[in-house]
Amino acid sequence: MTWSQTWTFVDGEWLSGNPPIMGPRSHAFWLASSVFDGGRWFEGVMPDVDLHCARVNRSALALGLKPTMTAEAILDLTREGVRKFDGNTALYIRPMYWAEQGGYLSVPADPDSTRFLLTIYEAPMPEPTGFSVTVSPFRRPSIETMPTDAKAGCLYPNNGRAVLEAKSRGFDNCIVLDMLGNVAETGTSNVFMAKDGVVFTPAPNGAFLNGITRQRTISLLRAGGVEVVEKSLTKKDFLEADEVFSSGNYLKVSPIIRFEDRDLQPGPFYAKARKLYWDYAHA
Repeated sequence: MTWSQTWTFVDGEWLSGNPPIMGPRSHAFWLASSVFDGGRWFEGVMPDVDLHCARVNRSALALGLKPTMTAEAILDLTREGVRKFDGNTALYIRPMYWAEQGGYLSVPADPDSTRFLLTIYEAPMPEPTGFSVTVSPFRRPSIETMPTDAKAGCLYPNNGRAVLEAKSRGFDNCIVLDMLGNVAETGTSNVFMAKDGVVFTPAPNGAFLNGITRQRTISLLRAGGVEVVEKSLTKKDFLEADEVFSSGNYLKVSPIIRFEDRDLQPGPFYAKARKLYWDYAHA
């Protein structure tokens, strides 16, 4: 596989490409004790990357790992790494922690074996052409069953199978419900809808991450005079919405242009949210 230009800081040095850093006995390799976060550099800016650096440390603690870097140190490394690129292509910024060793019966991670890396790679910002969604038969877990309070690698195979199942039925992505049957998120991002001049989004209930871009989008819309309501929402609510859009680190703000068999147009609240975000990022 050919990787886009990549620089990774691990064990005190910057390495190019996709360096091997984990062995078959590494705890994270077979028992998934890893967390990560994601930021973006694009058009000369990297909005809220400081918040992503702080969240990866919280995720590590939630998974029983021991953060070895301060958020400020991760941010300084990020600035150093971004300067290794030519500035012509958007970048994805991913700090990570993982455990090398485990404790009793090798199941819990040994926090003292925690390792850190920061990888930055070229990832062009896709055009906001929108995507289609269906409702997935798979559900988001609750905090009682999985570490949903962390951005943990072990959560993503469930999202991955949900997206794959949606693609098998001709959709780009999916809406994933929580264990109570309410809308949680898409397979890759947080989700919003608008109805009768009000923007709605699922209230954080422990089933999905309260995304940093989600929080920023809500605060920008509210500051821009838009009423945003966080509440439990159903599939029916979304099917009857005037417009639907999503927020996430990779695409930032993107319209949803088909929900099940209903075609949708990118609406004014999506357009306002995206403009407000871009204005904020460049401020």
